Amino acid sequence: MVAQLLRLRLQLSLGAVARRPGRVTGAILLIVVVGLGTWALVNGLIGLADASASNARDLLVVTGSFVVLGFLLIPSMLGVTDPLDPRTLATFSIRSSVLAPTTLLASLLSIPSLVLVVLSFATVATWSRGALETVFAVVSALLAIATCALAARIAEQVASGAFVTRKSRELRVVFLLLALVLVAPAIIFVLGIDWGAGAGLSDFGRAADAVSWTPFGAVWAVPGEVALGNMGAAIGKLAIAAGTTAVLYVAWWGLVHRALHTVTREIPEGGFGSLGWFDVLPARASSSIAARSLSYWGRDARYIVSILIIPILPFLLIPPLLIAGVPAQPLALVPLPFMCLFLGWSLHNDLAFDASAVWLHVASGVRGYADRLGRTAPTLLIGVPIVVIGSMISTAFYGDWSILPSLFGVSTCLLLTALGVASYLSTRFPYPAAAPGDSPFQQPQYSGSRGGLSQTFGLLVPVILTLPALFFAWQTLSGDTDATMLPLLVGVGTGILVFVVGIWVGGRAFDKRGPEIIEFATSH
Repeated sequence: MVAQLLRLRLQLSLGAVARRPGRVTGAILLIVVVGLGTWALVNGLIGLADASASNARDLLVVTGSFVVLGFLLIPSMLGVTDPLDPRTLATFSIRSSVLAPTTLLASLLSIPSLVLVVLSFATVATWSRGALETVFAVVSALLAIATCALAARIAEQVASGAFVTRKSRELRVVFLLLALVLVAPAIIFVLGIDWGAGAGLSDFGRAADAVSWTPFGAVWAVPGEVALGNMGAAIGKLAIAAGTTAVLYVAWWGLVHRALHTVTREIPEGGFGSLGWFDVLPARASSSIAARSLSYWGRDARYIVSILIIPILPFLLIPPLLIAGVPAQPLALVPLPFMCLFLGWSLHNDLAFDASAVWLHVASGVRGYADRLGRTAPTLLIGVPIVVIGSMISTAFYGDWSILPSLFGVSTCLLLTALGVASYLSTRFPYPAAAPGDSPFQQPQYSGSRGGLSQTFGLLVPVILTLPALFFAWQTLSGDTDATMLPLLVGVGTGILVFVVGIWVGGRAFDKRGPEIIEFATSH
């Protein structure tokens, strides 16, 4: 069985290339380029045998973590499909306990996987400094190959349509944002290190130390810990690596089992008409409202203008402050918190943007908390990457990485508290807004102060609720090293609490004020 599937995989790969003469030339050039690059990397790994154990470990941990991330995310973003998809073999009555390991082994017959195998075993040469180091290096290489292969297979199965109806460009957007959240901070951190200073290597070492305890870096750190004499750390990281591989294999087996026991829907030649975000999210009330909100945010000019204006507004504050004599360094910390505040605040009148369409939520008996929670999906989908990546960029410009937890905590607190407050205000104090199809800059005339109060409270209350996190962040900026993590803990904790309370209170208001909401929507 194994030999047959390996031959089939090889024949399918070669057949796809041989069908067109132009592909043969391109494949040969690709193999030559990849071969030369692999040869250079192998020589580099062999040369690391002469480097210090700590430097070699740090370099392999960081680069190896990117390799694992690449195998996990790239197939998801590109929609890579495997010729030996388990669903294509469902008619042969092969048990999932046999098919799962066999197709996993067959997946190694690809250029990325073969390069991974060669480089993983080349790390054995890096750690051939003693018998014990060599043994652990071989075990780690095998685990690294298995981890990357499993991650790629799981990603391919999901992206190629483990759930056929979810194969849409919206899901690719989610994977792309996930990749940015995971990869961009690491790249920014590496670029922000002052390699000319003596502290550069120590900063890199601390980062590698932290990553080495994660599922991405543990497998690459094991032989290095043995070489450094840290047997306790080596055993612990080996356990993390083995546990990660085991969990991934169980997940892969589950996907194979599902593929073999699930009837595949026939896809017509032209494909299914996509329902966009409704295809991606599960069939629940809050998820359906989230899908509708995400669709609006991508198509409605009123939302698009808000998305475009929010990143610009904070930067308009910087020139006057520079002219007033404020130093440039602290101004690097200003834009991100303001963006998070305004992004959360943008939902303070979201109910009015629905106009008369909101009656459907009331008439169908949708629970208020589901309405409130679903409407926050676009803001969270945009806001979370902004907080993560923006914190890294702002800290890099500021030049002191010790304030990263403070900036992250304050920004998260402002985003979540603003969302929580806005979730209540939009149900309790809605005011007329531009109707669907109208210009975003065309505001209807109305009498009363409800709009001004809603806007003011929507901005002021989140700032007040963030004051504790701001206080601890100020202490960190003033040099209090004991308060470094307090802004993060207080900010994230306060933000989550206010967000949950805002969703609950706003949901209760939505449930109680259904008739008033419909009256408002139909009269404006």
